[in-house]
Amino acid sequence: MEKLNKSFASVSMADNKLVDQGDPVDIVTETHVGPANHSMVNYFILLGIPNTDGLQTILFFTFLAFYLCTLLGNLLIFSAVLADPSLHTPMYFFLGNLAVLDIGFSSISTPKFLANLWANSRTISLGGCMAQVFFYHFLGSTECLLYTVMALDRYVAICYPLRYLVIMNWRVCTLLAAGTWITSSFHATILTSLTFTLPYCRSNVVDYFFCDIFPVAKLACGDTYIIETVTFTNTGMVPMTCFTLILVSYVRIVYTVVKMNSGEGRRKAASTCASHLAVVMLFFGPCALIYTQPQLSKVLVTPVQIFGNVVTPMLNPLIYTLRNKEVKTALRKLRGGQTPAR
Repeated sequence: MEKLNKSFASVSMADNKLVDQGDPVDIVTETHVGPANHSMVNYFILLGIPNTDGLQTILFFTFLAFYLCTLLGNLLIFSAVLADPSLHTPMYFFLGNLAVLDIGFSSISTPKFLANLWANSRTISLGGCMAQVFFYHFLGSTECLLYTVMALDRYVAICYPLRYLVIMNWRVCTLLAAGTWITSSFHATILTSLTFTLPYCRSNVVDYFFCDIFPVAKLACGDTYIIETVTFTNTGMVPMTCFTLILVSYVRIVYTVVKMNSGEGRRKAASTCASHLAVVMLFFGPCALIYTQPQLSKVLVTPVQIFGNVVTPMLNPLIYTLRNKEVKTALRKLRGGQTPAR
């Protein structure tokens, strides 16, 4: 037992060097020895964004501005969809789901990171770290599936306009939306369980600004082959499958649009699809870089991750608002403005 404690102390002292000496952070991990002779970590230390010493104040106000804009924009979109009867259609029903997802997704890591910047404390409990991993993959997977469902909705609306309301009835829309949330909850539960059943007896220092599977699994002292394989399958193959289905849908949509005789019909179809395509690229671009290239340089991963976690949820309502007359009209009604004459 004495040898085990000395060994763990030496590892902890080596990891202390990773943290800025000026930060008043207690690196010594509260541990106890489990039945399998592994020291169990009770909390983790988030190192934050690398190479940003002295920029805490700037980062705090920058992230705070992004977060407040994300909350305001998505709350307005959700309120408009909920309040305006003209937006009670399948397309805007899914858009309301997306607004809720963006609020949740941006709230996974940003509030904790803001608290760390403000209070200069980088610790996160084991339960808090598990919650970040679970909700990150739960909401991320739900958003991935929801984009696929939204592509299906656009495909039916453009390729089968006369049968659209029959095919995409409220029962079907509700089942599709509920299916994305329920399926993703199982997905996230499996990934989180596999991650935190690993023995953690090395360091408790997470070299990242929030808890995700790859940074946390690096700290495990057991075999991580299974978790790495399952994670790649779930976070790599699932998004690729969804992206392929979206791509196939839009190939059919483009084929149908090209065959249209009406120029007005083409413009309307292009307008309804452009916003969805834009947010799809914003979502799948960072996802592809991070989870298909887990060994990507930290210098590149961190900005990509920040863009996906913080910037994209803020841009989504702007993209839909700026390119959608119905949403702009509903927002005008919501604030008590006059609806322009048609």
